[in-house]
Amino acid sequence: MVGIKHAWQRIFVALDTTDVGRAVELANGLKGKVGGVKLGKEFFTAHGPDGVHRVTECGMPLFLDLKFHDIPNTVAGAVRASLALDPFMVNVHASGGRRMMEAARAAADEADVGKRPNVIAVTVLTSMTRDDLVEVGLDEEPLEQVLRLGRLTQASGLDGVVCSAKEVVALRGAVGPDFKLVVPGIRPEWASLDDQRRVVTPKDAVDLGADYLVIGRPITAHDDPAEAARLIAEEMP
Repeated sequence: MVGIKHAWQRIFVALDTTDVGRAVELANGLKGKVGGVKLGKEFFTAHGPDGVHRVTECGMPLFLDLKFHDIPNTVAGAVRASLALDPFMVNVHASGGRRMMEAARAAADEADVGKRPNVIAVTVLTSMTRDDLVEVGLDEEPLEQVLRLGRLTQASGLDGVVCSAKEVVALRGAVGPDFKLVVPGIRPEWASLDDQRRVVTPKDAVDLGADYLVIGRPITAHDDPAEAARLIAEEMP
């Protein structure tokens, strides 16, 4: 894959914390050992853009995981505002529909040359099972919904999707080799599952065709996060 020279560059570590000092410490300690950091709603709600800037001062690429989902104009405004944070990647919910995703793409295109973020869409959260989908009115397997939303995301001009590794092969068949697949729910064999249900190991995810892996607690909760990142990178091809 273009831009990926080392296995560790595929890893975005999820800094799911409200402790800005801890987030900064982790980012500094993991620089050069992972490909970037993911900051989501928990951190952003607590600290906003200023907190994000403090974490990324070390130069780590940023996956801004705020999962925008609103009317097209509002989502476009949110993506446009995120450009000030110089993210490598931002995301929206694919279930927001084509017009919303097209608006997000157009806003990202306003970035300075060479600084346009990848805009990806969330398909089905990795914590959700068929029973969860039925409860929200979708009587189908998660894979069926993932494929539907993956095709819609590509047709809307976005760069990729977030998906479970167990859906990577089917998605590749549906959207081709150049569409980015960002995979959370990754657990090395020595880590606990926590609240993730549809999970695979880092090696399996890459073998299946994942481009980027989002990994949180197996790294951040380890006694030695840098060592955990090294062990995970060693597992990958």
